[in-house]
Amino acid sequence: MLHADTRNKFLAVFEGIREELVAHMKSEKMPEDAITWFNENLIYNVSGGKLNRGVSVVDTLTILLNRPPTDDEYFKAALLGWCIELLQAFFLVSDDIMDGSISRRGQPCWYRVSNVKGLGKVHNIAINDSCMLEGAIYHILKNHFRRESYYVDLLELFQEVTYKTEMGQLVDQITAPEDNIDIGKYTLPKHTFIVRYKTAYYSFYLSVALAMRMCGVPDVYELMGKTIEPYKEADRILIPMGEFFQVQDDYLDYHGTEAQIGKIGTDIIDGKCSWCVCTALAHGTDTQKQFLFQNYGKKGPEQAMREQDVKDMYNDDEGLNIPKRYEEYSKNTVAEINAMIELVPEPGAQDESRGDRLRRDVFRAFLNKIIDRTA
Repeated sequence: MLHADTRNKFLAVFEGIREELVAHMKSEKMPEDAITWFNENLIYNVSGGKLNRGVSVVDTLTILLNRPPTDDEYFKAALLGWCIELLQAFFLVSDDIMDGSISRRGQPCWYRVSNVKGLGKVHNIAINDSCMLEGAIYHILKNHFRRESYYVDLLELFQEVTYKTEMGQLVDQITAPEDNIDIGKYTLPKHTFIVRYKTAYYSFYLSVALAMRMCGVPDVYELMGKTIEPYKEADRILIPMGEFFQVQDDYLDYHGTEAQIGKIGTDIIDGKCSWCVCTALAHGTDTQKQFLFQNYGKKGPEQAMREQDVKDMYNDDEGLNIPKRYEEYSKNTVAEINAMIELVPEPGAQDESRGDRLRRDVFRAFLNKIIDRTA
């Protein structure tokens, strides 16, 4: 969880962004009710999350510079961080419509709030609202970074990562359609593809890559006689880290309490292509697999009982023992990621003040945020 001072400083930048975006609406002679609507969209959907993705741009910049950022550097990094939070909001509003979700961050999903439903077409306006959240990203980038040498790099990063996330969403939707669950399609390789594309690129890689572009880290450089491709190095480490993050989410959805994770886990009832069920299908006996086919993702009057039966099977010490498998997976994954981090070539003492070279602490900082998390 972010320190209160860190969160408040970051939130102060959002207030400026919100005012800027609302002022732009006014300059376009938008009707007052449309301006009010867009403002509510921003307040409801953008600033209420954990903000880890956005703040990580500032954290990465600080590590790369090897010093505290100036006020201007902080502001620009925070702007990029809020662009990620806008992207996140775009994805979540859209995803909730597609999944028919009920709540998000402890409140009704945007498409379900009273004023949205009051228009009669429950989903339709929320689709446009999500697109406007995405459009705001490019307005901010143009307003604040158009004269920077790395402006096109920022545009390409957001466009490429958005496209990859949408690829992951496509595979997720056709693998686990809500009204036609077929867990025979669920495999660990399929789960890996979905979470890497749907989550890892925008949640992990994007924050670091944006800070690297801002610091002037080139695509290729020479270090101690070796050719370094820093963005490929970042991809190599951060995408598996993002996969680990999602596996944690999947595990907590089944094993965490509502008080612990801030929501009621629904993956079993919803029939999600979760790491837990993919692991159970990969390692279970024929009898256990048949049980999952009969009970996983089955909604109706007995869904709570079916859900508990699946959890009991997951928990069986003499059987699947998903908690033990998760513990082993976590231990091995953290060791593998740490080993990858140690292979990142670092600048020597003579280049200590350079901000345009990759540093291992960038990845260590990210990993430390998610190890042993319980929410």
